[in-house]
Amino acid sequence: MTLHEDKPTLLLVDDEATNLQVLRQILQDDYRLLYAKDGEKALELAQNNPVELILLDIMMPAMTGYEVCRQLKAMPATASIPVIFVTALCDVKDEADGFDAGAVDYITKPVSPPIVRARVRTHLSLVDAEELRRSRLQVIQTLGQAAEYKDNETGMHVIRMSYYARQLALAAGYSAARAEDLLNAAPMHDVGKIGIPDAILQKPGKLDADEWNVMRSHAEIGAAIIGEHAGGLLKMARTIALTHHEKWDGSGYPQGLQGEAIPHEGRIVAIADVFDALTSERPYKRAWTVEEAIATMQRDSGTHFDPTLLALFIEQLPAMLEIKDKWREPV
Repeated sequence: MTLHEDKPTLLLVDDEATNLQVLRQILQDDYRLLYAKDGEKALELAQNNPVELILLDIMMPAMTGYEVCRQLKAMPATASIPVIFVTALCDVKDEADGFDAGAVDYITKPVSPPIVRARVRTHLSLVDAEELRRSRLQVIQTLGQAAEYKDNETGMHVIRMSYYARQLALAAGYSAARAEDLLNAAPMHDVGKIGIPDAILQKPGKLDADEWNVMRSHAEIGAAIIGEHAGGLLKMARTIALTHHEKWDGSGYPQGLQGEAIPHEGRIVAIADVFDALTSERPYKRAWTVEEAIATMQRDSGTHFDPTLLALFIEQLPAMLEIKDKWREPV
């Protein structure tokens, strides 16, 4: 027997009791149902209950379904709830207006029970997929920040450099979706530091040759932690962890890759990472001014950094400084 609370909660909104009864007969076996006969009640129920999906009529007195949907999307607490319009309006313009208001789907009356069930299942599965995606991102970001805390950092470094990387990626022609993946993968760039002994990672003085070899291993450790993936965000994260210490002239590590052989994401993160490291205060150094950092990085253009990407980064400097200010270290 399924507990009532285990069922997804749907909110059915229609000013006609007969229409609510039809939807009830279709959905009651699989879902917990809440009912509203007007927009005001619908907004109240949506804000005060764990509603996972709303089936919403359009033609209602006082407040139309369009208005209800817009208000739902304007409130942070309800903005992510998918809305399916269920209406007798079947004109193409009516449907377009529904999507403009923020709906994810549109079902015309009289409804077909199999269609209603299928649409509800589909959009609830999409909600589940989005929740899984958000959870995975939180895990990735938390692991990235854990590595920074181990390295005597506040965790703000991974946030700033990730946003620098996204800004540079967009300037380099990445799609918005790919740049967003880079934003979310970049926090894992130094996750391998988790495997470096504290005595080396937090040593206040210069590392000797043996210690430096251990420190350099964090790139490969990070790639091993993330693991092999066929595609997607984690594949990008592994690439970044493994290659962001490679240098344009081939003198970097761990593989000594050169020029275009270095994956593009690794080249982007190398610039973002170094800029933030130079302009941030560390236990062993003061924060360099932006001018000092840029001058040093320009001297390393074509040796450490991809010269084309570094020029783009400098072009984007006003946007980078906005990011730096927004995510500055806590006082």
